[in-house]
Amino acid sequence: MNFGFSEEQEILRGEVRKFLDEHAPLEEVRRQAEATDGFSRELWSRMSALGWVGLTIPEAYGGAEMGLVTSVVLLEEAGRGLFPSPLVSQTLAAQAIMRAGSDEQKQRFLPGLADGSRIATVALLEESDRFDPEGIALLAAPDGDGEVLRGRKCCVSDASAADLFVVVYRSSAGVGPDGISLAVIEKGGAGVSVDAHPSVDLTKRVSTLTLDGVRVDEGIRLGAAGSAWPTVSYIFDVGATLVTAEAVGSAEGGLAMTTAFAKERTQFGSPIGRFQGVKHPLAEMYVDVESFKSLAYYAAWALDQSADDAAIAVSRAKAYASEVLPGMGLQGVELHGGIGYTWEYDIQLYLKRARWVRPMFGDADHHYQRVAALGGL
Repeated sequence: MNFGFSEEQEILRGEVRKFLDEHAPLEEVRRQAEATDGFSRELWSRMSALGWVGLTIPEAYGGAEMGLVTSVVLLEEAGRGLFPSPLVSQTLAAQAIMRAGSDEQKQRFLPGLADGSRIATVALLEESDRFDPEGIALLAAPDGDGEVLRGRKCCVSDASAADLFVVVYRSSAGVGPDGISLAVIEKGGAGVSVDAHPSVDLTKRVSTLTLDGVRVDEGIRLGAAGSAWPTVSYIFDVGATLVTAEAVGSAEGGLAMTTAFAKERTQFGSPIGRFQGVKHPLAEMYVDVESFKSLAYYAAWALDQSADDAAIAVSRAKAYASEVLPGMGLQGVELHGGIGYTWEYDIQLYLKRARWVRPMFGDADHHYQRVAALGGL
């Protein structure tokens, strides 16, 4: 296919890059990553006012009503400078509510997500670390006309900053897709607690969400009890695509930084970029970035179009990215020499982002196996 971004999308790309270059250079990113919140709420508010936070939310609820391809443009630029924000989490939570929520629930939750006044995330994983129905073990206990949740969700992105959690759980015991439910749970409610834990990438905060006697009724459950697996599966695909899109930007940012260093650093009276041992790895890194970039673009387009091959397109993109990104991060650090491993040099931040991306929404092994299964192998 002949894929190209629209003029409007290219204008957005330019505006996002200009905004982040001005307000979030790497020195500022470091400061934000080490702060309590892990991101700048001031910049979040300014991005919300520009309409970037609610890109995919319908206009009826205050959003811009654009597709995932447009979100790819935004996240690619955010990834280029390792910009810390809950953009991916916010988009996933909004997508879940848009697909599974009632009109009343959409009116209740989406406007606050569109204008950035509320932050939301999705709680998918548990201790099994599985991305299939068998990985959902959090079982609700019946309680009158509602349900009660007791358990934990692991590795919840941006949970410390979130006001809302879209939680995946089971309404009935079993191991298959039947019985999977979704509910929107508010922070601060009885029995809801968040425990942050360290991450290899300071710009990406993760936490454990504990639910101790949290009641779920029809007002906060998205759709009928036990009917949510199609939405959960879709959210998994969207998450894998958006993380890959953000990784495109971070890979390009790391490559640009390493290339600039190779042009400036001299050895034996010549820039090291002239040596085959340096320029060949840089060329291979460029090819890898362009390859999974095109796969990510197609995956986002396929999801927007509800194409038959959307799931396999997502897995191709995430598998390739997860496989090559850690190696690219190491190459960038190694080509900087010994200083590349020091805290003062920014290239090590890109290695850490690559390490964070690899397992998010499935690593290479998971997605290669999924490609084989979807292909009938």
